[in-house]
Amino acid sequence: MSLRKSKRRLKKPLEEFLYFLSAERGVARNTLAAYGRDLTRYLNFLSGQGITDLSHVKRGDINAFLLFERDRKLAASSVSRALAAIRVFHRFLWQEGKISEDVTSVLSSPHLWKRIPEVLTQDEVVRMLKVPNIKRVLGLRDRAILELMYATGVRVDEVSRVKLSDVNWEAGYVRIKGKGGKERVIPIGRAARELAQRYIRASRPRLNRRAETDALFLNKLGRPISRVSYWKLVKKYARQAHIKKLITPHTLRHSFATHLLEGGADLRVVQELLGHADIATTQIYTHIDRSRLKTVHEKYHPRP
Repeated sequence: MSLRKSKRRLKKPLEEFLYFLSAERGVARNTLAAYGRDLTRYLNFLSGQGITDLSHVKRGDINAFLLFERDRKLAASSVSRALAAIRVFHRFLWQEGKISEDVTSVLSSPHLWKRIPEVLTQDEVVRMLKVPNIKRVLGLRDRAILELMYATGVRVDEVSRVKLSDVNWEAGYVRIKGKGGKERVIPIGRAARELAQRYIRASRPRLNRRAETDALFLNKLGRPISRVSYWKLVKKYARQAHIKKLITPHTLRHSFATHLLEGGADLRVVQELLGHADIATTQIYTHIDRSRLKTVHEKYHPRP
């Protein structure tokens, strides 16, 4: 059977399913369109695999389609949505007697397909930190920002809320107000602490035109730096450091966590520093670290 004929044969059950959703279930037009798009890609994939009868679909065929979708760089949420559509479609076919078994009943959602975040190497971090000209007012401020973000792994909205009163310079820690108003205390390394103190002495007084503000980092107008400005700042210095990766402020957070684990830090400690409520969120960084362990094993094991 030709590819065109197989597609037509698979299209009829889809048309019946969409009519059922619209006429009998009253599904909204946007939802109906989303089902149609996801299931059309699914059926086109099956047709391309030589499957012309939906009763011949196996769990492996569906998993192969989901992997295909993932490899198209779709987010896990989009792949999960496609799986939800496939489940409802197969349940309909089973209830209508068009297939003898609903093979989707035991499929799990692809929550484990979260993309591993982009991270910088330690060399790339050093290159990026060296770009700002610390002899200039804004250059010194920007270097202090980058140093603090990498030293603490804070989110961009968290660093934008840091106040002078949140930092204990003698003890070397900063109090961070995270999601849900939860607070955590994070140590600040010597390099970040020295740059921040130098910024406070030399640059901040020249930026502070509003004596009433307690914000640590200020813009040229003396106001707290906006989240958008932090994004632009990080991207600018990554570009000037000739880093080709897709960099955001969160990349420094990912790099902070990854480099701690590479240095032997306990996962629970990293969870606490990042402010993750669930350690499962922190565990994504172990996937990155495993690739390094594999490289080390291959390099040093006598029989790699």
